[in-house]
Amino acid sequence: MSRALKMLFLFTDIGFIIYWMVTALSLIPKQYLYQDYTDNMLVTWNWSFFPLDIMISITGICSLYLHRRNNMKWRGLALISLTLTLCSGLQAIAFWMIKSDYDLMWWLPNLYLMLYPLFFIPKLLQTRETENS
Repeated sequence: MSRALKMLFLFTDIGFIIYWMVTALSLIPKQYLYQDYTDNMLVTWNWSFFPLDIMISITGICSLYLHRRNNMKWRGLALISLTLTLCSGLQAIAFWMIKSDYDLMWWLPNLYLMLYPLFFIPKLLQTRETENS
């Protein structure tokens, strides 16, 4: 596992955990909340990401743990984590696009989630193909 991927996993996985704790405790200042945050449907939509985001954190952190233990199963968990991360970002961006809400405060983190996995997924797949040959 590259140093860059380790750092991005830690940043993303810890970031998700912190985001959901802050969200659950309603600690985000109102000026930084997304548009229509008081709409129950949007609050529900946001919370629908909770299981996905926590699964991303669990698989990413477990991947780091397995890598540290020299257990090759880290690759599979890393691939799952990266794929789920891409899906989480893509789903949010698609929603904001359909809603025609272009607030960079919410777009940038979700573009990050959507794009950074694209740099690592091919490398992990290529490495797996090389090992299986």
